[in-house]
Amino acid sequence: GLFFKPDGLKMYVVGSGGDGIDEYDLSTAWDVSTASYLQLFYVGTQEISPAGVFFKPDGLKMYVIGYSSDNVNEYDLSTAWDITTISFLQSLPLTTGFNETGPAGLFFSPDGIYFYICGSTRDSVIQFTLTSAWNISTASTTREYRPLPTPSSGNFTAPANVNFKPDGTLMFVSGTSLDIIVTYQ
Repeated sequence: GLFFKPDGLKMYVVGSGGDGIDEYDLSTAWDVSTASYLQLFYVGTQEISPAGVFFKPDGLKMYVIGYSSDNVNEYDLSTAWDITTISFLQSLPLTTGFNETGPAGLFFSPDGIYFYICGSTRDSVIQFTLTSAWNISTASTTREYRPLPTPSSGNFTAPANVNFKPDGTLMFVSGTSLDIIVTYQ
């Protein structure tokens, strides 16, 4: 998983081989060749195989998803974008509703009312609606985008990441089964 601060001066990386979120500073916005490692935040108490990370636009909340716990985990930051100020808040199990037990990708709408996950169990993108923005305890599953289309080059399974155009009119999904990105309108 990969996430950039909106101004492009910070980058956060997570992978299933570790159990933490790595924070990098970029001296030139959006240029990863200027990245310098800053620090790590350990999430292993909640998730030992993290796969996706997402931050609220103001940098005061972080969400982590992964293969081990099958949860979305919500954290508060007392100082925006500084992972040393994180405290764990709550978890949302993904084994109810559409039951995704291999979650990998995570994306929130800019207003925090919707979030989307994807994973290898259902080979789909699942939409959740929150009655209170950015509070995962108020989430309910509302829609599943399944099945994902099968490109002529083979079966598209095991989606690993989901992202949206800022205005919400396009959805992008990448997966581990094919080296492609599928776009949806």
